[in-house]
Amino acid sequence: MSQQHPLAVACLALALVGSALSAAAGSAGGLISADKEIEYVEEEKADWVEVDPPLPPPPVAASLQPIYVSAAASNQYLIDSSTLSVGSDGVVRYVLVVRTARGAQNVSFEGIRCEEDTWKLYATGAVDGQWKKARISEWRPIENKPVNRYHLVLSHEFFCPNGFPIAHADEGRRALRMGHHPDVR
Repeated sequence: MSQQHPLAVACLALALVGSALSAAAGSAGGLISADKEIEYVEEEKADWVEVDPPLPPPPVAASLQPIYVSAAASNQYLIDSSTLSVGSDGVVRYVLVVRTARGAQNVSFEGIRCEEDTWKLYATGAVDGQWKKARISEWRPIENKPVNRYHLVLSHEFFCPNGFPIAHADEGRRALRMGHHPDVR
């Protein structure tokens, strides 16, 4: 019994401590009964601050990756994969080249904010390869339109799988090569 005695004392001490803690929690209102509701406190979010991105180099033909927008789209949409980046602010930025059926070409430097499902134009490309900062550079909602729905495609199929931004540019480049993000289809 001399060897069991210390074990019995330890078990009894644990039982007494457990009972004391339980009684203390009950008297302090710590026990949750079926008739009490649990109050959830929403986590505070820090204010979002956008990074002021530097203008990228002009698009490089060898880095242009086509994206499929829809059967109704007559324009060709290309992303310069060498300019693809994910900022510390969570914005996915890229250079977009849009070529019309008649041969005209528009170049723009844009960003997508996945959490808000919005896009922003930072600058447009001039024929001489220089950038012109956008006069109106504000976040706009990404809309599901029958024509010119390339922002929706870029967001939902390439850069914001399941509503979250890609982790890094290489993930986006891989999605562009595959024709969609692997988590989307």
